[in-house]
Amino acid sequence: MVRKTWKKPKIMLGESFKERLIKWRKESRFVKIDKSTRIDRARALGYKAKKGFVIVRGRLKRGGRKRPLYGRRGRKPSKTGITSFTPTKSLQWVLEERVQKKYPNLEILGSYPVGEDGKYKWFEVILVDPNNPEIKKDKNLKWICEKQHKRRVFRGLTSSGKRARR
Repeated sequence: MVRKTWKKPKIMLGESFKERLIKWRKESRFVKIDKSTRIDRARALGYKAKKGFVIVRGRLKRGGRKRPLYGRRGRKPSKTGITSFTPTKSLQWVLEERVQKKYPNLEILGSYPVGEDGKYKWFEVILVDPNNPEIKKDKNLKWICEKQHKRRVFRGLTSSGKRARR
């Protein structure tokens, strides 16, 4: 039922969804939240309601991105490669990287979209504290405490990063 609601949130949730987006727009870029907005998606990514888990809602500006220009002044714009530029990183992966920079002591487990309007796109990112004893004891999650899984988002090892590496 929850998954079906999130297929078409504007229709299923109606005015409450619109009010939620207006409230989120006034908040800062990254907000720690107590409970997941999409609990079905969070559980599918490995979220558990226990100590050591943090959920952060982050927002990004929507729309196309410009190709970075270096020393191309005085050239024909058609030859600079600005047009028809498709970035390899998705907005979701970019947001995960920004959240990782904001919270360097936590590891990113995954993320999922929760809303969008004309200007912004919001995602919720699931973070895990690898130094928490409850996480170290959990047989399904203790792999994230190992040294080789540090800063995995920058190497494209989260689900959105793997999708972009195809």
